[in-house]
Amino acid sequence: MIQTDILIIGAGPVGLFTVFEAGLLKLRCHLIDALPQPGGQLTEIYPKKPIYDIPGFPSVNAGELVDNLMQQIAPFHPTFTLGERAETIERQEDNSFILTTNKGTKIKAAVIALAAGLGAFEPRKPPIDNIETFEDNGVEYFVRDPEMYRNKRVVIAGGGDSALDWTIFLANVASEVTLVHRRNDFRGALDSVEKMKHLDMEGRIKLITDAQIIGLRGESKLEEVIIDHKNLGQFAKETDHFIPLFGLTPKLGPIGDWGLEIEDNAIKVNTYDYSTNIPGVYAIGDINTYPGKLKLILCGFHEATLMCQSAFKHIYPDKKLSFKYTTVMGEQGILKQAAATVS
Repeated sequence: MIQTDILIIGAGPVGLFTVFEAGLLKLRCHLIDALPQPGGQLTEIYPKKPIYDIPGFPSVNAGELVDNLMQQIAPFHPTFTLGERAETIERQEDNSFILTTNKGTKIKAAVIALAAGLGAFEPRKPPIDNIETFEDNGVEYFVRDPEMYRNKRVVIAGGGDSALDWTIFLANVASEVTLVHRRNDFRGALDSVEKMKHLDMEGRIKLITDAQIIGLRGESKLEEVIIDHKNLGQFAKETDHFIPLFGLTPKLGPIGDWGLEIEDNAIKVNTYDYSTNIPGVYAIGDINTYPGKLKLILCGFHEATLMCQSAFKHIYPDKKLSFKYTTVMGEQGILKQAAATVS
């Protein structure tokens, strides 16, 4: 049986950063994730997508951010169970937990930190009858490798951040990019909306609003999308790829049966330390909810930091926690903490 101080469910960016904050407190971490590699959505869905709101990085690719986080936590030697899903937890007489995965792996931990992002997720698909016929044959719900669109014609549908970000990014990759949105206003960041409209004015992309994709055509692969426009009616547009970006449908999966207090498919927490209604179980990142919640990576980093402070007190109620700035500790101080953690 694997034993650790903090069992982190979810090896996305927030889960990975938790290892660093816990390591500074000499707490060992083990991470579990249903995906076969660390990084969560950043690795699985959009490793090449640029991220603009990480402090100190005007722009950083999602995959690069994961690589940096893995390098940052390496001194603390976290352990991983990948490709397995958390199924059940049992509280022990000493108030620790034993978690069992869908493959029977058992992990004992004093504290559980839920950092599972959106949980189990699947893309929201547009109601197009034959869309599954063209999946991975012209229709993609995620942009995993932008190079596959090099010099290709691309139609993107959606009005949120992902649709805007990829429209802007692929304008420099694809031979033709068309963004189709059913309204004139967009849900994404204002700066992204302005950039997209500027590209449209320059003729580098084609923006079609008050419209939606209602059909797909092609023989062995996608060749056309059928657009239904509010004023122009229906017309066909030739394309090589159709990327509908309408977000993800989150599902908590087995975690939803653990007795946690849930609201709108997210776990309610106390913002003092992001604890749940089950003592010793915390929820950080996109999986939690509270008044004023923002689903941003940097907010998850903040939540992880406060959670680790509380986790230390939960594990060692009689020990005094001495907080030190990493600028005071320096690199050697951090490495010493890491050595103490694994000794």
